[in-house]
Amino acid sequence: MDETEIWVEKYRPRKFDEIIGRESIVGRLRSYVESRNLPHLLFAGPAGTGKTTCSIVLARELFGEYWRENFMELNASDERGIRVVRGDPEHNVPSKIKNFARTAPLGGASFKIIFLDESDALTSDAQSALRRTMELYSRNCRFIFAANYPGKIIDPIQSRCAVFQFSPLGDSDIQKCVENIVRAEGLSITKEAVDYIIRYSRGDSRRAVNTLQASAFLNRNVDGNTVYLATSTPDPKEIRLMFEYSLDGSFLKARDMLDTMLYEKGMSATDLVADMHRAVFDLALSDDALLDIVSRIGETEYRIVQGGSDRIQLESLLAQIGLIGKRERKTTRQKVL
Repeated sequence: MDETEIWVEKYRPRKFDEIIGRESIVGRLRSYVESRNLPHLLFAGPAGTGKTTCSIVLARELFGEYWRENFMELNASDERGIRVVRGDPEHNVPSKIKNFARTAPLGGASFKIIFLDESDALTSDAQSALRRTMELYSRNCRFIFAANYPGKIIDPIQSRCAVFQFSPLGDSDIQKCVENIVRAEGLSITKEAVDYIIRYSRGDSRRAVNTLQASAFLNRNVDGNTVYLATSTPDPKEIRLMFEYSLDGSFLKARDMLDTMLYEKGMSATDLVADMHRAVFDLALSDDALLDIVSRIGETEYRIVQGGSDRIQLESLLAQIGLIGKRERKTTRQKVL
């Protein structure tokens, strides 16, 4: 297991009552456990929102001590072709899915569960073959599909599944998750660090836990600077100061700060653009200036992703922000006069 994933597994909920921020979904899953029956399921939503956790907890609640024998997890992004469904008869390689699905469940269970993580990575041919497998082994086996992009799942599979939509976790849910781990690990953490982990994770609990773990490796007294070092991201105060230099016409000072972040601190251009996007809404700007800057930020990110020079594109963005600041000052003077 990757070292940065240790806390994710260590603090993964084991029971429904331990799952944070998914009350409505847990309520529906409890009803399946109580009835001891289950349709095929499709868990749709962004990464780190509880899809895998809910699947494992559901299996634990349904099968008890035999949950490992009756639950198989496959990552479809690793094995995305049709062979994972049909096997490879030419080389006498059986299908993992069919082998598991055709055998009887253990411990008195009525069925087994096959959990296909990142199932949106399966090819169309593999999904079409899987549709027939779902029909043939429906008495013995149920499928749970987890997908970040459910639109990539073919309609025949979607129509066979009960759909659960997982939205990004709320700020209070991420905070509760972080605070639970801090207490369990005997750490101390500042409010600034918690706020930044919440902002950095963007509703992804796995990212929040990994960020906290990486920060704790550096210092068990976690503060804002520790989190910035662990994530190689800039302090929001630095981003704000760089904005203010640009808006005030001090382009060279803003460029020096940019160089420090890029080359001395090794921060990525895409992370800088994302942090600039978040910081711009905290500035006292007119609506016209805000619209213009947000538009320029989006254009800059696109150019960087398409292969443009990080430094040239970011300097161009700072220059454009400087021109917007100059226009704002001119408009303010005209209103005063």
